[in-house]
Amino acid sequence: MFKKLFGQSDKAAPASRLATVRNITVGRTVALDPLAWRRLGDETHFTLDRDVLDITAQGLVTLDGGQFVHRFYTDDHVMLQAMSDDEAGAESYDFSLFIPWTSAYPPGERERRIWRDRLSAPVFHGAAEDLPDYPRFWFSESDAVQPPVTLWETIWDDRTAVTPYAKIFQTCMLYGRDLAGGRELMIALEQQPEGGETTHEIMIGIPLEMAEFRA
Repeated sequence: MFKKLFGQSDKAAPASRLATVRNITVGRTVALDPLAWRRLGDETHFTLDRDVLDITAQGLVTLDGGQFVHRFYTDDHVMLQAMSDDEAGAESYDFSLFIPWTSAYPPGERERRIWRDRLSAPVFHGAAEDLPDYPRFWFSESDAVQPPVTLWETIWDDRTAVTPYAKIFQTCMLYGRDLAGGRELMIALEQQPEGGETTHEIMIGIPLEMAEFRA
């Protein structure tokens, strides 16, 4: 009787199926230290008009080496990323924050080949996107042509969902340039969602220290 009176039930709440990385998961907010990007001054292309992120989606990438990439998204596609040696995210490190810069639909296979060639070069020439040139961060030890990395990202927008919101095949390369106040990152990629249209994306990012964010 008392359970009915006070709205209690024997039925347990649905368990979360998503990793929680430093207390970050779908439905939570992340507070940022704006000095993380302000210290880069006028040199950086990274800009963010707020210091709180509302996380509405979460992605997971499983790398061939056994590591995991955890990604946390806002509705306007700001992305907080963490590496981890475990799928649960308990052993997390190497944090970074990215904002969207450009997004385009390639009209045909010719444009896709040109994009893949750009991603294979040791330097990404960004004049067409109003960006400077970015040296390759991955495979930086070589000036040879290097095919971009390919991976699958599974994205969830509900902590208790049984099936993911989306699965996206990505062909990508990470770049970085050193500034007086630190490093600016750039990731260029081709996205192919299951059942969706292919897009070419560029995101500008910065590394984050653990003391520069909390949830």
